[in-house]
Amino acid sequence: MLKRRVFLGGLAGVTALPSMFSARSAAAQPVAADLRGALDAAEAGIVPGAADNQSRKLQALLNAAAASGQPVFLPAGAYEVSNLDLPDGTKLFGVPGATRLSYSGDGHLVTARDARRVALSGITLDGANRWLADYTDALVSFRTVADVLVSDCEIVGSRKHGMQLERSGGRIIGCRITGAADAGVMANEAIALSITDNEVSDCGNGGILVHRWTKGEDGAMVTGNRIARIGARAGGTGQHGNGINLFRADNVLVSGNHISDCAFSAIRANSASNVIISTNQCLRSGETAIYAEFSFEGALIANNLVDDAANGILVVNLDQGGRLSTVSGNIVRNLKLEGPYAHDGAGFGFGIAVEADTVVSGNVIENAPKWGLMLGWGPYLRNVVASTNIIRNCPVGIAVSVVEGAGATLISGNVIGETPDGAILGYRWNDKTTGELIDGAGTYDHLTITGNRRG
Repeated sequence: MLKRRVFLGGLAGVTALPSMFSARSAAAQPVAADLRGALDAAEAGIVPGAADNQSRKLQALLNAAAASGQPVFLPAGAYEVSNLDLPDGTKLFGVPGATRLSYSGDGHLVTARDARRVALSGITLDGANRWLADYTDALVSFRTVADVLVSDCEIVGSRKHGMQLERSGGRIIGCRITGAADAGVMANEAIALSITDNEVSDCGNGGILVHRWTKGEDGAMVTGNRIARIGARAGGTGQHGNGINLFRADNVLVSGNHISDCAFSAIRANSASNVIISTNQCLRSGETAIYAEFSFEGALIANNLVDDAANGILVVNLDQGGRLSTVSGNIVRNLKLEGPYAHDGAGFGFGIAVEADTVVSGNVIENAPKWGLMLGWGPYLRNVVASTNIIRNCPVGIAVSVVEGAGATLISGNVIGETPDGAILGYRWNDKTTGELIDGAGTYDHLTITGNRRG
């Protein structure tokens, strides 16, 4: 390992070692001391609050430190920088909440490409809502980085995404990401990425997005995050405005997140197979709180709490190949008839809706203003079991499709109360077709209805 003075002396364009640290730099020395062999940026003449742009000096320090395998410590204070390119092996650390890289404009703030490992910790990355170049989609971006570690950082004020990862893996942990005009975190073609214990809030079009250009194995884990106040600035009917959004990403775990005040869904999985959505709190969703839709096979949706949404949980689109799920142990309550757009199908106001190869069991649904359970839509109903659910205070407890072509459905052991229009009724799309079916399926051979009780 290079001696510090020899190392610093070899940096092109970096000023000589100051004889004394500033008071602020000295106060931060215990943090630096914890980083074995770390280089203190202050010793390289990189001074917080300096009138001149610090980009050139910091870039030189990062390049040289990465080449020698040493971390860089950035003392508390604000540094005006732009267009920093993190080389392979970068380890840049600051004082959490006190070290700030402020984007000065003219391109991007921080990026890393084609690297094995890059680490950022304890740094506020402030975009100041300044223009970002066309070549970048985020204030902080990683492209083809095998192992990204971003921990205990803040990313604020981006005119695009807060952070973007493309064909990259690693961990985003314990960060605060707020005020992004688009999404807080956008991950494209991720490689077993973990996004854990972050706070994402006040973003214009999305919270945490895990997308792929082609459907396939992704393996991301999105756990323990707090997501709030996510808008849909770009409009649409669900492409934007979601707290957590999976698109074509298979084998993803979404668990233990607290998600509130999203313009559309708290959690939306579009064409995402083998997804697990469990133990999340989903509050005040503008549209459907939890969605598994379009071309997917395999969705386990369990033990979530949904309160105040237009619809509760939807597992649908058999017409596009959406099938194979379990929906169990969820609490869904306090829904509403109004959504963010005019709906030309079933509308809003129902608790749980499923279509194909699905077990719906052990859920509690309360205060749905249209239907508690919706089983099928027209001919799109096949191999559904709805059992041991509690449904109360809904106009209709269970609405089941009786359209020609609807498939085998078992409705058993449910407790249904305070449903003035009917406990179990048959529908042709939105139109009620049958009388009360709680005592049996009558002439509908595809239905088996047994053991249900009025509460």
